[in-house]
Order: sequence, then C-alpha cells, then structure tokens
Amino acid sequence: MQKQKSTVHLLIMDPSQNDAESLVSLLRNSGRATRAHRVTSEEDLDEAIRTGQWDLFLARDSQADFIPDDALAMIRRLDKDIPFVLLTEDEDSERSLSIMKAGAQDTAPVKETERLMLVINRELTNLEERRRRRVLESHLRESEQRCQLLLESSKDAIAYVNDGMHIYANQAYMEFLGYDDLDELMCIPLLDTLAPQSQDDLRKFMKGFSETHEDGMKLNCVARRSDEQDINITMTVSAATYDGEACIQVVVQPEHNDAELQEKIREISNQDLLTGLNNRQYLMERLTSAIAIAGEKNETGALAYIGIDGFVTLKNDLGIAGTDLLLRDFAALLEEQTNDSMTLARVSDEAFCILALPLEEQAMADLGEAIRKTVDDHLFDIQGRTAQVTVSIGVAAITENAPKAADLLGRAHTAHSAVRSQPGHENGNGVVTYNPADYEKLDDANSMDAITKALEENRFRLLFQPIINLRGEGEEHYEALVRMLDKDDKEVSPYDFLPPAGPSDMAIRIDRWVVLQTIKQLSQHRSRGHDTRLFLNVTAETLQDKTFSQWLSVALKAARLPGDSLIFQMREGDANSYLKQAREFAKTLHELHCKVAISQFGCALNPFNNLKHVDVDYVKIDGSFTEEIQKNDEAKAQVKEMVESLQKSGKLTIIPLVENASVLATLWQAGVNYIQGYYLQAPVPEMNYDFGDQ
Repeated sequence: MQKQKSTVHLLIMDPSQNDAESLVSLLRNSGRATRAHRVTSEEDLDEAIRTGQWDLFLARDSQADFIPDDALAMIRRLDKDIPFVLLTEDEDSERSLSIMKAGAQDTAPVKETERLMLVINRELTNLEERRRRRVLESHLRESEQRCQLLLESSKDAIAYVNDGMHIYANQAYMEFLGYDDLDELMCIPLLDTLAPQSQDDLRKFMKGFSETHEDGMKLNCVARRSDEQDINITMTVSAATYDGEACIQVVVQPEHNDAELQEKIREISNQDLLTGLNNRQYLMERLTSAIAIAGEKNETGALAYIGIDGFVTLKNDLGIAGTDLLLRDFAALLEEQTNDSMTLARVSDEAFCILALPLEEQAMADLGEAIRKTVDDHLFDIQGRTAQVTVSIGVAAITENAPKAADLLGRAHTAHSAVRSQPGHENGNGVVTYNPADYEKLDDANSMDAITKALEENRFRLLFQPIINLRGEGEEHYEALVRMLDKDDKEVSPYDFLPPAGPSDMAIRIDRWVVLQTIKQLSQHRSRGHDTRLFLNVTAETLQDKTFSQWLSVALKAARLPGDSLIFQMREGDANSYLKQAREFAKTLHELHCKVAISQFGCALNPFNNLKHVDVDYVKIDGSFTEEIQKNDEAKAQVKEMVESLQKSGKLTIIPLVENASVLATLWQAGVNYIQGYYLQAPVPEMNYDFGDQ
C-alpha cells in the first residue's frame, strides 16, 4: 500500500495571487498534497471557516483592509483549532511577540523556505496529535462508561481504594462483605474489612505493592464481614484509575485450595521450557510495563537483544540434542551475568533479551560488552565436544519517548543486526547501541552531500508502475520512478532526499540520469516487440534548462527511439511558478514529437489557468482526490466536473493512488481515461505487467 500523507487543507491570506500559489507549491514540493483557499475578506474567511475544516492558516503581514490580526481574532472568536503562522518580510521580534500573544503559533520570514517548512511540519504534526487526543479522549469516556456497566454487573467482588479508603464497590463486593449501602462502605477503610490477625499482613502487602507496582499481586488473608463472620480470602490488587483519580483495584475471592496450582500454571505459561528462563510473552508484558513506568516517572531503562552468531551452522554441526545442551549452558551463563532486578528471557531459537529499569543505556552496553567477552572466552562442552560461540548484542534505551513494546524490541534487534556492518565485525561479536537519529530520513542540511555521493556510487535505481486505460484499450504505459539507495541500501524517495526548494544543479543531474537510463531500458524493452510508452517526471529546474531539449534530441537519436514513446510530466506547482518556462518546455518537446503531462492537478488556487498557457496532452489529477472521493459525495462531483472540463479541452485524464476495486465504479462513471496505483501493481524494477490481462 502506498504511503500518502493526508491532504493539507490550507487557508492563505496574501495580497498577491502569485505569492499565494508559491506557498502552495512549497508544500506540494515537500510531499504534502495541498488543497488551498485564498482569503480575500472578512466575509470570505467567515464562510470558509464555517463550511470547511482547515489544517493551517498562512497569513502574510500586510497593511490591507483586512489584516492578519483580524483574521486571527476571528479564528479565536469562533474557537477553531487552526494553527496560525504569520509570514513576515524580515525578522521582527516585537511583531512576533505581539502576534503570538494574540494566539498565533509562530512567525517566519517568507524568504526562509527551509525554516518555514520546519514550522509548517511542526504545526501540522501538533494539530494531528491534538485531533488524535480528542478522539482518544472520546473513546476513553465511552470505555469508562462500558467498564462501569461491566463492573456493576460483574459477579466478581471488585472495589477501588484510594489512601486506604473505599471510593467504589460493586454489588458483588458489598454482598460478599455483607453491606447493603455503598455510602456505608465508603466510610470504612479497607483495613477494617479484615480480621485483626490479617491487618499487619495487609499493611506489609500494600507497602510492597506501592514499591513494585506489580499488577496482579495476591494476598491470602482473612476478611471480616459486617455480621462478624470471618472468611478466608485471596485479595488481588492492581493499579487503576477511577473517575480520573489514581487508585488501587481490589478483587476479593474465597480462598481456594488450588491457588498454589494456579500460581504454578501461571509460572509455567511464562517460562521457556528448554532453558528455564522467562519466555517472549513474559518479556513483552514486562517491557510494556517498563515503558509505561518510564513515561510516568521519567525514568530511563534499557533493553539488550543478544543473538548467537552463526546459529544455523552451529545447529547443523551439533545436531538438535547438542544445540539444546548449548542453549541451556548459554542461558546459565547469562544468568550469572545478570541480577534479580533484571528480566532475562529467551525470545527466539538463538536470541535472548535482558530488560532493566532503571538503568542507563550505557550501563546496559557495558554489561553487554562484559557478556560478549565472557561468551567469547568460554568453551562450551557439548557431549565431549568443544564449541565456541560469539554473540552480537543490540541495546535500546527505554525513555519517556519510547515507542510501543514491539517497536522497542525492533530497535534493539536493529542495533543487533548493525553489528555486522561495522568494520572488523562482519561475523558479529560486537555491541551496538541504537541511535534513533541514525534511522531518520536525510535532512536538508546533509542531503546535498548524500545525493552527490549516491550519484558517484551509482546508488540510484528506477522503478516502473503501470498506467492502465480504464476503457480497456490495449495500450502499454508505465511511469518511471526514481529512488535513491542510502548507505544501508534502503530506498529513499525524492520527497525525502530532495529538499522542497532545490538544490537546482543536483535536480538537473538527477533528471538527466533518469531520462538517460529510462531511454536505454525502454529501447531494449521495445526491441522485444512492446509498443510501450513511459511517463518521466521532471523538476522545476529542468523546466528552466534551455539546453535540455537539444540534449534529449541527441539521446533519442542515439537510442533510435521515437519521441512519442516518452511523456514528460511536470508538476502543477512548478508549472504555476515558471509558467513561461513551462510553456516553452512543452513547445520544444512537442517539436521532438514527445508528449507532455501535468501531474498533481487540481490543488492550485486556479488550476485551469495553467492549461490556457501550457499545451499538455495528459492531466494527472492529484492523488488526494482519490482518497476523498471514497469519503464524500462532494469530492465525487468535483472530480467528475473536473474530468468533463478537461476532456472537453482535449486532455486525457489519469487518476493515481488507486488502492482498491471499490473506487473503480466511481472513476468509470466520472469518465476517467487512465488509472494508476497499487491495486494494479506496486512500482517494480522491471516492465513486466500483463496489459492483456486487465
């Protein structure tokens, strides 16, 4: 499934239509689908806010009749959660302070596009988090209501206690202790519901629970009912909240003779039967709890992932029985290196984990190095044979910002795998600490060097995705997509390795590399009898490159490739920003018999204006419309109207990001010519789609 950022619904307040279009292009070039509306008056803003949902307000500081301060005041008055960013010509700390006091989120000089994009991305992320929080709060209220109903109808005796006093008890709990009125029970401490001989045990038990916070702790004691009758009970406690207040949940059951057996069964279910250590299920429970504690108490812990190097070879050499003996001895060795405050578990055939909280990640890395050296120096005696083992260890920190348990385990595993990429550790036998910054996408500050190095090392690759004629005509079209391979040979999309505002020379180099490699592959593909045409994306820098058409003519002749086999695709935002250059670019390509397309169509403030000046053959409507037509009828009508207008002017229409069959009927009824998306095929290195099977 294609990863698509949600569409940004943008309000722009700018005296200049061209400058407003430039802001839309900036967001588009950063990889964000954008639907914009330019505010021209107080009435216009009022109608826009009341009739739509908006994600961002960009206002240029101006002295017009309707100023940004008035717009901000209206947003505040209507109590709308719309991040407001003031665009200034220069830095003005006094102006920034006054507008932020009035409720704006930030200010940014409009010329500093990199800084502006950082501000925009931050505010969109914050908005998404606020919306998610509101949804979760709603779900929480619903869950609490359901839990309350379940508590009241439960046959288990359940109560909630805060500072030793009852704050809630269900009917089963009151009946168990012989009380008729909840108000009466709420005046009685939990301690007074026990017989005198059990009260000291409860004090010690609750002290232990407050220190460990281990849910499910049990106490066998004697309860005293309101009628003075004593009952042997098992009390189970867990941390909880009731009515927004932290408290302790108490579950009371009659004491059973099989309690010891049940505890034994529980222990076995959490145990790895071969080594006697904890199993993966138990580790994940403890890791989830540790992450929660780290968030609540701002503590730091650590997780170590210990993998035996060359385990498959060892298993083949020692056999199953011998491998089992090795694993038992290895587990015993790990137990000697850890203490009781740590959780040691076997998580797969050859992998073990150590969890500790609190513990600094460097301390865990030091422990890992001690384990690595001990294992490296140890000779395992397996049925008279000697086996030597090495381990690769990955360490991940547990902080208040830690991800979910499965993702944190993945971090430790990633660090473990990274050991082999270190010089001198090709076979493992090392320790690596996970650094989140190493796995984030390239940022604008280092992308120039990264792109240059990738070009020099030929670390770019082409992928091809089919574009299908929805009317069933047997044409073969693909779009060529470029990916850069990072230092770990992972694909990076252009949105991630090219910053929104350039760099210009590098963009031209990449465009020419893509065109040249595509022409070579297409020439070979067509020589096998295929009448295939390719869509090629070009950047704004190539639109301005006056030497491109001459260079392309030479390349086409050298490959003996007809011009109409290539369709050059420019983005709507680029055509908008460089209208004269785009018009000339399309004209020179048509002279070479190439076709021209415009992509991401429909998001500009006046999308049809470009088509009056730039002669294109194909129009690819923005993918955000594909998402929205599946959600509301208004978007369906908008797309249908857009397609009809385009086709009346002789343009062939393409809808991208088709992810499922359910949208096809809508696109057919709208009269769309071509479709593209993962429903047909994901981008692949070869042009191998069976167009005859559509």
